[in-house]
Amino acid sequence: MDIRSIRKLIEIVEESDIAEIEIKEGEHTVRITRNKEPIIMHAPAMQQTYQAQQMQSPPTSSVPIPETAAPATPIISGEAITSPMVGTFYAAPSPDAPAFAQVGQKINVGDTLCIIEAMKIMNPIEAEVSGTIKQILVSNADPVEYGQTLFIIE
Repeated sequence: MDIRSIRKLIEIVEESDIAEIEIKEGEHTVRITRNKEPIIMHAPAMQQTYQAQQMQSPPTSSVPIPETAAPATPIISGEAITSPMVGTFYAAPSPDAPAFAQVGQKINVGDTLCIIEAMKIMNPIEAEVSGTIKQILVSNADPVEYGQTLFIIE
């Protein structure tokens, strides 16, 4: 099964009410699943009341409590190119060849950005948008998950 067939299956799942589809072709099996709605978990009312009481009462200790800053999450702007499958990311066609794409490189729709090896099949990942590569978020030979962002194109 080639990448175009897999992309078509993903489009079919996105456009329909299907939550999961599995296709078996010879020895190869492809399963595409999605969550239609985000899973939201609410804390029990008792815990919420306890938290509200804690917030209302001032601290009884005279020792100042150091504030811990939340880690800043980088804001990524641009178009994300994501992995269409689970596999291994390869930046070049062979270990001694130059990388398909580099930060700052201008790309066009259809340019090969990387290869993802899945089930011993090398799948070229092509650019879906034109622009300049702003970030490459994975390293050569890293495992990647379905939907994981690989590149940011601006």
